[in-house]
Amino acid sequence: MVDNQSRLSLAVVVASGGLDSCVTAALAARDHRLAMLHVDYGQRTVERERRAFHDIADALHAECRLVIPMDHLHRIGGSCLTDTTIAVPVHGIQPGLVPVTYVPFRNANLFAAAVSWAEVIGAAKVFVGINQVDSSGYPDCSESFLSAFNQTIRFGTRPETRIEVIAPLLKCTKADIVLRGIQCGAPFDKSWSCYQNNEVACGRCDSCRLRLAGFAAVGIRDPIPYLERPETHSLSQQAGT
Repeated sequence: MVDNQSRLSLAVVVASGGLDSCVTAALAARDHRLAMLHVDYGQRTVERERRAFHDIADALHAECRLVIPMDHLHRIGGSCLTDTTIAVPVHGIQPGLVPVTYVPFRNANLFAAAVSWAEVIGAAKVFVGINQVDSSGYPDCSESFLSAFNQTIRFGTRPETRIEVIAPLLKCTKADIVLRGIQCGAPFDKSWSCYQNNEVACGRCDSCRLRLAGFAAVGIRDPIPYLERPETHSLSQQAGT
């Protein structure tokens, strides 16, 4: 007898181990078997993110997983996530400015690797956790970038593959993402979002602020540990939400 899981199509999920990719993976798992992809690119919290990725993949019963190095992004630099001489900002997001947490053209590199893998394993969908509402202003988290990348896929892959990159959280706020995660059983406690700490999240960097604001907005305590948990009203103002 063939079980229901074996009837589902295979989908690649690009997963950093953070909140957005955790929820994206849980959403994809409702209708697909998961092939989860993680990239080590020399980021400050590379080991902690890799552990979160594996914990999420285990929790969601991923059929297969792939961890690949992209240390060229570390060598290129240009971001506080890959260059430890650049301080991680802790004073909130400045509207209209691309922050130093942006890794230049990172998502194009990640998506390209995911599409390559999808073409090899026969997956028609690549799920990504990009979000243009609470993305800190990253240009490669926008709807226009996603549309252009999907057009590139159509020109650059076998015509019969018809691979598409899908971003289910693209227009969600962090509060929306938390709510969707609750609805689909996302393993929040396995995820990690802090830009600078590996064991206890700082609570001060942009990523921690946005994440904490999302949980606070829906009245739920974030299950991961923090050194600081700023007041709810301060989070909303400082994170720009």
